[in-house]
Amino acid sequence: MGAMMGRYRLRVNGRRRTVDVPGDTPLLWALRDELGVTGPRYGCGVGACGACTSLIDGAAARPCVRTVADSQDAAITTIEGLSDRGDHPVQRAWLELDVAQCGYCQPGQIMTVVALLASVPDPTDAQVDAALRDNVCRCGTYPRIRAAVRRAAELAREA
Repeated sequence: MGAMMGRYRLRVNGRRRTVDVPGDTPLLWALRDELGVTGPRYGCGVGACGACTSLIDGAAARPCVRTVADSQDAAITTIEGLSDRGDHPVQRAWLELDVAQCGYCQPGQIMTVVALLASVPDPTDAQVDAALRDNVCRCGTYPRIRAAVRRAAELAREA
Protein backbone atom coordinates (compact mmCIF):
# COMPACT_ATOMS: atom_id res chain seq x y z
CA MET A 1 0.00 0.00 0.00
CA GLY A 2 1.46 3.39 -1.01
CA ALA A 3 1.78 6.52 1.07
CA MET A 4 -1.17 8.82 1.51
CA MET A 5 -1.65 11.78 -0.78
CA GLY A 6 -0.42 15.02 0.62
CA ARG A 7 0.29 18.59 -0.31
CA TYR A 8 4.00 19.33 -0.42
CA ARG A 9 5.65 22.70 -0.79
CA LEU A 10 8.81 22.76 -2.86
CA ARG A 11 11.21 25.58 -3.75
CA VAL A 12 12.21 24.91 -7.34
CA ASN A 13 14.45 27.30 -9.24
CA GLY A 14 13.65 30.13 -6.84
CA ARG A 15 9.87 29.69 -6.96
CA ARG A 16 7.53 28.21 -4.39
CA ARG A 17 5.59 25.33 -5.92
CA THR A 18 3.02 22.93 -4.49
CA VAL A 19 2.41 19.35 -5.52
CA ASP A 20 -0.36 16.98 -4.45
CA VAL A 21 1.28 13.55 -4.46
CA PRO A 22 2.06 10.73 -2.03
CA GLY A 23 5.00 11.71 0.19
CA ASP A 24 7.09 8.79 -1.03
CA THR A 25 6.93 10.00 -4.64
CA PRO A 26 10.44 10.44 -6.00
CA LEU A 27 11.28 14.13 -6.34
CA LEU A 28 12.23 13.49 -9.98
CA TRP A 29 8.66 12.50 -10.84
CA ALA A 30 7.22 15.52 -9.06
CA LEU A 31 9.60 17.81 -10.95
CA ARG A 32 8.96 16.26 -14.36
CA ASP A 33 5.34 15.06 -14.21
CA GLU A 34 3.74 17.51 -11.80
CA LEU A 35 5.75 20.70 -12.40
CA GLY A 36 6.92 20.28 -16.01
CA VAL A 37 10.61 20.72 -15.10
CA THR A 38 12.18 18.32 -17.57
CA GLY A 39 15.89 19.20 -17.39
CA PRO A 40 16.61 16.45 -14.84
CA ARG A 41 16.45 13.26 -16.91
CA TYR A 42 15.34 9.80 -15.91
CA GLY A 43 18.19 7.40 -16.46
CA CYS A 44 18.22 4.60 -13.94
CA GLY A 45 15.88 5.44 -11.06
CA VAL A 46 18.37 4.23 -8.47
CA GLY A 47 20.84 7.14 -8.25
CA ALA A 48 23.56 5.35 -10.20
CA CYS A 49 23.79 7.23 -13.51
CA GLY A 50 23.57 10.94 -12.64
CA ALA A 51 21.21 11.95 -15.47
CA CYS A 52 18.81 13.55 -12.98
CA THR A 53 21.43 15.39 -10.91
CA SER A 54 20.18 18.70 -9.56
CA LEU A 55 21.29 20.95 -6.73
CA ILE A 56 19.53 20.56 -3.41
CA ASP A 57 20.57 23.23 -0.95
CA GLY A 58 23.60 23.80 -3.18
CA ALA A 59 24.84 20.21 -3.22
CA ALA A 60 24.66 17.82 -6.17
CA ALA A 61 21.89 15.32 -5.46
CA ARG A 62 19.87 12.67 -7.27
CA PRO A 63 16.14 13.47 -7.22
CA CYS A 64 15.31 9.97 -8.46
CA VAL A 65 16.14 8.60 -5.00
CA ARG A 66 14.91 11.50 -2.86
CA THR A 67 11.26 11.74 -1.87
CA VAL A 68 9.00 14.73 -2.15
CA ALA A 69 8.41 14.59 1.61
CA ASP A 70 12.16 14.80 2.25
CA SER A 71 12.48 17.73 -0.16
CA GLN A 72 10.02 20.17 1.37
CA ASP A 73 11.48 23.63 1.78
CA ALA A 74 14.85 22.61 0.35
CA ALA A 75 16.26 24.91 -2.33
CA ILE A 76 16.06 22.77 -5.48
CA THR A 77 17.89 24.02 -8.56
CA THR A 78 17.67 22.25 -11.88
CA ILE A 79 19.49 23.17 -15.07
CA GLU A 80 16.55 25.43 -15.94
CA GLY A 81 17.35 27.50 -12.84
CA LEU A 82 21.04 28.15 -13.51
CA SER A 83 20.48 31.24 -15.61
CA ASP A 84 17.72 32.96 -17.53
CA ARG A 85 19.71 33.02 -20.78
CA GLY A 86 21.87 29.93 -20.56
CA ASP A 87 24.92 32.03 -19.80
CA HIS A 88 26.12 30.40 -16.59
CA PRO A 89 29.89 29.81 -16.92
CA VAL A 90 29.42 26.04 -17.02
CA GLN A 91 26.76 26.28 -19.71
CA ARG A 92 28.94 28.65 -21.72
CA ALA A 93 31.92 26.30 -21.48
CA TRP A 94 29.80 23.34 -22.59
CA LEU A 95 28.67 25.24 -25.68
CA GLU A 96 32.11 26.67 -26.49
CA LEU A 97 33.72 23.23 -26.42
CA ASP A 98 30.81 21.42 -28.07
CA VAL A 99 30.68 18.87 -25.27
CA ALA A 100 27.33 17.25 -25.92
CA GLN A 101 26.97 14.43 -28.36
CA CYS A 102 23.53 12.94 -27.71
CA GLY A 103 23.06 15.34 -24.79
CA TYR A 104 20.95 13.09 -22.59
CA CYS A 105 23.33 13.10 -19.61
CA GLN A 106 24.48 16.68 -19.98
CA PRO A 107 22.07 18.41 -17.55
CA GLY A 108 23.26 16.05 -14.79
CA GLN A 109 26.90 16.50 -15.78
CA ILE A 110 26.52 20.28 -15.78
CA MET A 111 24.79 20.40 -12.40
CA THR A 112 27.47 18.19 -10.87
CA VAL A 113 30.15 20.53 -12.21
CA VAL A 114 28.31 23.59 -10.87
CA ALA A 115 28.39 22.03 -7.39
CA LEU A 116 32.05 21.08 -7.78
CA LEU A 117 33.13 24.58 -8.85
CA ALA A 118 31.18 26.15 -5.98
CA SER A 119 33.35 24.24 -3.51
CA VAL A 120 36.57 23.86 -5.55
CA PRO A 121 36.98 26.85 -7.90
CA ASP A 122 40.05 25.44 -9.67
CA PRO A 123 39.79 21.64 -9.51
CA THR A 124 42.50 19.24 -10.57
CA ASP A 125 41.73 16.54 -13.12
CA ALA A 126 41.61 14.03 -10.26
CA GLN A 127 39.02 16.17 -8.45
CA VAL A 128 36.96 16.49 -11.63
CA ASP A 129 37.13 12.75 -12.20
CA ALA A 130 36.12 12.06 -8.59
CA ALA A 131 33.17 14.47 -8.74
CA LEU A 132 31.90 13.02 -12.02
CA ARG A 133 32.74 9.35 -11.42
CA ASP A 134 29.06 8.43 -10.97
CA ASN A 135 27.77 10.48 -13.92
CA VAL A 136 27.52 8.18 -16.91
CA CYS A 137 28.00 9.48 -20.44
CA ARG A 138 27.08 6.71 -22.83
CA CYS A 139 28.65 8.63 -25.73
CA GLY A 140 32.03 8.81 -24.00
CA THR A 141 32.54 12.58 -24.12
CA TYR A 142 34.62 12.49 -20.93
CA PRO A 143 37.69 14.26 -22.42
CA ARG A 144 35.48 17.13 -23.63
CA ILE A 145 33.68 17.24 -20.28
CA ARG A 146 37.00 17.55 -18.42
CA ALA A 147 38.14 20.33 -20.79
CA ALA A 148 34.82 22.14 -20.31
CA VAL A 149 35.25 22.03 -16.52
CA ARG A 150 38.63 23.75 -16.88
CA ARG A 151 37.08 26.33 -19.23
CA ALA A 152 34.15 26.91 -16.89
CA ALA A 153 36.59 27.56 -14.04
CA GLU A 154 38.35 30.16 -16.23
CA LEU A 155 35.06 31.82 -17.17
CA ALA A 156 33.96 31.94 -13.52
CA ARG A 157 37.24 33.62 -12.53
CA GLU A 158 36.79 36.19 -15.30
CA ALA A 159 33.25 37.05 -14.17
